[in-house]
Amino acid sequence: MIELLNDLWLFMRVRKKYWLAPVILVMLLLGGLIVLSQGSAVAPFIYTLL
Repeated sequence: MIELLNDLWLFMRVRKKYWLAPVILVMLLLGGLIVLSQGSAVAPFIYTLL
């Protein structure tokens, strides 16, 4: 996992694609929110936000 993150950072640094960092971060946060909301009592409230 660390190697993947390192390769991703090197790719962004070498090719000057720093704009990808916020996109990846938002995707990870939304994915984590969906995983955590499955099967919980908070799920209906989270889905109304999205």
